[in-house]
Amino acid sequence: QVDLVESGGGSVQTGGSLRLSCAASGDIHSRNYVAWFRQPAEKEREAVALISTLGSHKHVQPRLEDRFSISWDSADDTYFLQMTSLKPEDTAMYFCAAGRTFSIRPEDFDIWGQGIQVTVSS
Repeated sequence: QVDLVESGGGSVQTGGSLRLSCAASGDIHSRNYVAWFRQPAEKEREAVALISTLGSHKHVQPRLEDRFSISWDSADDTYFLQMTSLKPEDTAMYFCAAGRTFSIRPEDFDIWGQGIQVTVSS
């Protein structure tokens, strides 16, 4: 069984930074990719970034790659989403998820964390 627990969310002002953490327990390497998704209120869930579970392959959605980055700490299988220059439109519930394929579709990920709120005020 694999469990994912997000942390590091909260409220920041425009231009601020946050680093989200996704702590994986269990056999995370039974999956090939960990991804970050976000879902603003009353909108669809969208992919933000993904990384192979061993950290060798990374992808950040093109419209976010100048501000967001994804990384992995091999010591404890924690996956990070570093967010800088935050804007009000980044406000959303952020989720980490694990799956077997390189994909930006939520339906391709079968293990999900509970989500964490990020709020950016103007």
